[in-house]
Parts: sequence; structure tokens; C-alpha cells
Amino acid sequence: MIPVRQLAAACGAALALSGCSIAAVDYGKIRHAAYIADPRCTAQPGAAVDGEALPYFFATSRLPDCRGDAIELLHHRGEHVRFGRFDEPRDVVMGRKKRFLPPLAFQAAPDWWRALQAETDRRQGRVLLYVHGYRESFSTTSKDAAQIARMTGFDGPIIEYSWPSQGKLLSYVVDETNVYHDVRNFRDFLKTLAEQGWVREIVIVSHSLGARLVIPAVAYVDRASSNADSSNISNIILASPDIDRETFERDIEDEVLSARRVANDRRITIYTSRADKALAASRAIHGYPRLGSPYCFDPFEAADLKAKGLPERCYPAARTGLTVIDTTDVSRGSTGHSNFLLSAPACRDFIDVVAGKRTRPERIATPWAHVFRLEPDPSLTNDDHAAICRRTAEAGDDR
Repeated sequence: MIPVRQLAAACGAALALSGCSIAAVDYGKIRHAAYIADPRCTAQPGAAVDGEALPYFFATSRLPDCRGDAIELLHHRGEHVRFGRFDEPRDVVMGRKKRFLPPLAFQAAPDWWRALQAETDRRQGRVLLYVHGYRESFSTTSKDAAQIARMTGFDGPIIEYSWPSQGKLLSYVVDETNVYHDVRNFRDFLKTLAEQGWVREIVIVSHSLGARLVIPAVAYVDRASSNADSSNISNIILASPDIDRETFERDIEDEVLSARRVANDRRITIYTSRADKALAASRAIHGYPRLGSPYCFDPFEAADLKAKGLPERCYPAARTGLTVIDTTDVSRGSTGHSNFLLSAPACRDFIDVVAGKRTRPERIATPWAHVFRLEPDPSLTNDDHAAICRRTAEAGDDR
């Protein structure tokens, strides 16, 4: 693991010197039109898709590559949003190489929406929308989406929205650029989803940079949707959100957590950790604290907490509908950036939040009524954490 200071310095150097961050998004030696020339990249209306073999839904702005036996979604931007179905990734032999790829198939948009409605109608009218974060490929995010489905036992369709993250450590600035570029794509998709009369509840789960798509998109839907109350966007979960804390507090006030939204059962749950090395690096780069890290930007506030014998941890201001879960003491993984997928206490809490539960006896109260912390369970082994979080252990997946 690269130390936080080295990561911040490397990112800064890449930006200043037009180095790895810029090179990572080079157009490449292949025309983008060649990637999508195969008919499999153009979904045909009415084409059959095996829903049992491909149980999960996706919408993506990534450019696909249909040249080989297995369709891949690349780190390049696509020319439009595509829709399809996928399953958890698995080892695929391509020539002499073994790749870890999810099976997938594209669907024409009208067919995709009809299939989503059929699956939603068979369940409870609930859908779960997962928006990934920085340094991800479609393989890693589809693996996470499948884990969320297994772990929570969610009683409705799982949708992954995949934007063109580069999947590289030193391409953070490129990922930020693509998030900003994708805001319109995602907000239009979320608006269409929220306006479907057959969608009773949307549970949104975002990780890391994904929060920078989710928060402005929800605000946009609140303002623009024909469903005046946007009441089906009710349960928003931000795991390790890499978004400016003060910007978040300002932007949720007018719409996202306004009194009328909260009255219609809207709530936001934030998973934060002072042990999150990725967000510490992000703070070093941006100069201001991230929502997913309770770092005290104000040294006088930190000194006051210390004088009271309290941990030097600072959180977003309290407001109705907002709950903060501090996972610092149960952090796992080399970066502490994915506790909701790796740490059993955090996974248990996350499972209940997805199910709509508002309280848990395992949460420890803090001096702030909206903030709770989780305590480690010394009896848990590595196998216990994996089993409770319903992980499929893969080499190198220790985030």
C-alpha cells in the first residue's frame, strides 16, 4: 500500500507534470468505433436475454468492447448510456490469458425497462441502485454489486450504474473528471427511474466518488421530476463518501433533506471512518475534509474535544433525516475505504439500513444524537467477517 503522503504527492505531481493521470486516459491505438462495430454492441429490440443466467441489471456510460468472445466494458467514455444484464464475474480464458470478467448482455432500452418492471412487480416494488467509486473496473463493481445482493438478501432487482472509472491508483483526477462529465447522464437515468409508477421505493447505495453523482442527481430529480415529492427516493446510503463535507451540508438543505422530503420518509445514512486512508489522501489533495472521514478541519474544535476527553472526530451538522455511523474502530482492509463490504459490524449495520431499519442495539451513542459508532467484536475471525459480509474472497481484493 502506498503511504497517504506519497499518494497525495504522486497525484499532485501527475497533475502538474501531465504525467500518469493524463496518460491513463490516452485515446489508444484502436478507433473507438472499432470496439462497437460488432452487432453485439447494438442491442436489438425484442432480443431474448436469460434473466436467470444474468440476474442483475446495469446502466453504463462506459464504452464497450465487443471484439472478443466476451464483451467487456472499458474505461473510456461511451457515446451514450447503454443498458443490460449481468452476473457476478468469473474466470474467463481468452487466448492464453485468464481474465476475471462478468458475463453480460445488452438490451434495448424499452426492453430493459420492461424487464425491470416485471422483476420489480414480482417483488415488493423496491429497487436497489448501486453507484461505485474511484479506481474501479466493471469487473470489480459488478463483484461488489453481487456481494451487496447476497449480503442484504434484497427483495427486489439490483441495478448497477457504472461510470468510466479508470480502475487505476494514479488516475484519481481522471476519475473526478469523468464523474463531473457523467452528472447529466446519471441524473437523467435517476429521474426516469424515479418517475416509474411501479417503483415504490429506491434504495441508493453509493461508494466513495459515487456520492458526487448521487447528491446532485437526487437534488435535480427533486426539482424536475413529475413525481412532485420524489417520495420513492427514500433511503440514501453513502459509504465512505468522497465529497466535500461543507458542500454536502449546503447542498442537502434546500431539497435533498428538506422538511417535506423527510416528512415523506427520506433519510440519509453515512458510513465514515477516521482510519480511511483513501479519504485522507483525498483531503490532502483537495485541502478540505471529506464527508466520509471525521477529520477536524478546525483545530480549535479538535482542541475542545480533546479537553473534554472525547475523540478528535468532527461530523456533519445534525439535521432531521441524517444518521452518521462511525466505523473507525471496526475498520478493515489495507485502506479502510470499504468497511461496509469488509467489516462484519459495518456489514451487519448496512444490512439493516438497506432493510429500512432505523435503529440497532449494536450502535453506540455519542455526544451527538445523530452520530453512532460501532465497536469491534474480538471473537470474530477473518472467516467470520467474510461469512457475515457474504464475500467471495479473491486475491488482491483487500480494500
